[in-house]
Parts: sequence; structure tokens; C-alpha cells
Amino acid sequence: MYFARDGQQATMDAARNTAALTHGDPAAWEGSAIFHDLMRVALDGADPLDDVSLTLSAVHSAHRERYAAVLVPRLASRQATEFNGAVWPCLGSAVWALRTTCSYEDAIRTAIDLGGDTDTVAAVTGGLAGAVYGPAAIPTNLTESLYVPLPGSGGRTCVYLTCSTLLVAS
Repeated sequence: MYFARDGQQATMDAARNTAALTHGDPAAWEGSAIFHDLMRVALDGADPLDDVSLTLSAVHSAHRERYAAVLVPRLASRQATEFNGAVWPCLGSAVWALRTTCSYEDAIRTAIDLGGDTDTVAAVTGGLAGAVYGPAAIPTNLTESLYVPLPGSGGRTCVYLTCSTLLVAS
């Protein structure tokens, strides 16, 4: 999100380049670019779902039609044709969950209830919902530290500091 202040093109290019470090499939690069552009729009104070077509217009033409099919406003979760572990249905499921709910918690719950790759879909949904509803909408029980003993580790504990930060403590 560092590049968000530099506009859509810079945001989407940075997202593509970052995704390329860990994903060989250009479809994943475009999914990351879409996610980051929607986040950029939300952080600018607009609703990223109002005009997804502006984001889609900046998607590489080889991937635009596939993403457009899962990001349409009228999509119902039952219309998904692929497992939501793939990047386009994951993003489509997250956007659908955000479109069909009215709060951060409801969006996360709806994403999880879809089944499939729920941790990834819920994480994408959480990012978008957090940007749309603001940090204050995230329940504190989701941002508090969580201490989990690591089995077979000699008493070491995994400490989740926030939804996105992980430490292993001794």
C-alpha cells in the first residue's frame, strides 16, 4: 500500500511485482493488483465496490474477462465455478462477502461460511472490510495477542500479535 498515494498504475504495478516474487502465475499477479487497487480506493475514502470496472480496466487483457466474471455485482456464491483456493474465485468470494454484508464481522463470517479455502478468503475479505469500515470496526478480540503452545517444541509458544503478525517466543 506504500504506492497507493502514487495512483492506480503505481499501486497495481507494485502489487504485480510483489506477487511475482512468490507466485509464478500471472493470474495471481493480476489478482494482487486488483486487491491493492480496491484497497487504494477504500483508503482514499471511496467505496471500492462502487466502480470495480475502473479497476478491471487496468487489468491485463489476458485476465480481465476471468476477473470480471467473478467481480460482477450480481454474482451469487453458488455461481462460483471453481474452488475458491484459486486466486480469481478467492477474490470474487471476498468481494461478494463484502457486497452482501453491512459490517466487518458479518463480512468475515460470510466469507468463512462459504467453505473451501476459508482462511485465505477471510484474510482477503478482512483486508477489504478493514479498509472499507475502518480499523475501529475490527473487533478487539481479533486484534489481541494470542498465545498458542507449539506441540513438541519444548515449551515454545507461538504468539500472534495481530491478525497479520506472527512471532515464535521461547
